[in-house]
Amino acid sequence: MSTTASPFPEGFLWGGATAANQLEGAYNEGGKGLSVQDVMPRGIVGPRTAAPTEDNLKLVGIDHYHRYAEDIALFAEMGFTTYRFSIAWSRIFPNGDETEPNEEGLAFYDRLLDELDKHGIEPLVTISHYETPLHLAETYDGWTDRRLTGFYERYARTLFERFGSRVRYWLTFNEINSLLHAPFMSGGINTPKSELSEQTLYQAMHHELVASARATRIAREVAPNARIGCMVLSMPVYPLTPSPADALAVMDFDHSNLVYGDVHTRGAYPGYFLRTLREKGIELEITDQDREDLQNTVDFVSFSYYMSVAATADPAKKVAGEGNIMGGVPNPTLEASEWGWQIDPVGLRIVLNQFWDRWQKPLFIVENGLGAKDELVEIDGVKTVVDDYRIAYLNDHLVQVGEAIADGVNVLGYTSWGCIDLVSASTAQLSKRYGFIYVDRNDDGSGTLDRYKKKSFHWYADVIRTNGGALTV
Repeated sequence: MSTTASPFPEGFLWGGATAANQLEGAYNEGGKGLSVQDVMPRGIVGPRTAAPTEDNLKLVGIDHYHRYAEDIALFAEMGFTTYRFSIAWSRIFPNGDETEPNEEGLAFYDRLLDELDKHGIEPLVTISHYETPLHLAETYDGWTDRRLTGFYERYARTLFERFGSRVRYWLTFNEINSLLHAPFMSGGINTPKSELSEQTLYQAMHHELVASARATRIAREVAPNARIGCMVLSMPVYPLTPSPADALAVMDFDHSNLVYGDVHTRGAYPGYFLRTLREKGIELEITDQDREDLQNTVDFVSFSYYMSVAATADPAKKVAGEGNIMGGVPNPTLEASEWGWQIDPVGLRIVLNQFWDRWQKPLFIVENGLGAKDELVEIDGVKTVVDDYRIAYLNDHLVQVGEAIADGVNVLGYTSWGCIDLVSASTAQLSKRYGFIYVDRNDDGSGTLDRYKKKSFHWYADVIRTNGGALTV
């Protein structure tokens, strides 16, 4: 049945989320340089290539670079009040280490913002979303080199000076806690993961955290009306058994993820993390200036949520979950998606409460969705996708967001991941679809790129129109 009164507050931001490297295409147009994504034809599941190859679907994406006006009009038709997108670093600084930006790249995002403004859609901009310029990876080994903090500062300052009066909500890095697990994609680290020491990875993590804090400081100087957020990959974890040892395993798993939010919201490394470094024999190079910079804490915390995991201290039961780069053990009480991601709507309520209780910062759910194989069909002469499975998934998760709001959690908004079909980051497939809008492009690169509204398109429009009142419980 439908809820009789929506718990979502007036002004709650409804919309969708994308990343430049997964939908824009035009990888070599408008003065753009290569990014790490241009040499990752298999996503995170396969090795990089020496140069872009034709089988890399991201080189064309869904041609959003040329079709953004059409796509934004469809978002507006659904009633979006916000749209999260990323700016491709290598469109603005093709190599990443130039002193002057590429005007043609800046002008593209001016046009995109013009289109959002025309439709009354609030932009939510990710500064760095898994698209480090390839030159920075090959020349500096990505974020292992402290010099990247300066290159990122210049890039962030350029964005704030150009777009600061037009963009209120900013995210510094996408899923910053993924660097240890996917160093090339997340941190532009060119050295193979098997050859990286923990010392090197943790130092790279530190450089990113310092750069994020410096960007926050710059934004407050250049764009004082802006609100700056961090973005983390959330993953609630349950003990596999009631054993105290498994409860400790949960605490350790949680700490490995929560440290990023702790630093962003509290301005210093927590004691449990310092103990981890001591016990690993790692001594980070942290300057007095770094410590001062880290005190520039964020205004809000944003996060992705797709699944939960379990944890155990029993080595015999430590079997990684399929499709989960962050580790963890499959929960035997939960079902999984076609790609092995466990479906847990209640986990979203749990993580919202955990983050609010811990950080007391407004929260923004900027990724949540179901990757599935959709079938385009024709009904009464209209092509569509009958994606009741996606509607059920999103409905159940949004009901739990409403429960968290009723619990007293301050939630700013919700942007469903891949609101239009795009290339999967994890597998580089187009057949792993998340969108409300079907894009006619296939894993072999064939297709017309035409857009079609799925059943979920109309469902989400109704949810937004009623401010969550159309959700069913």
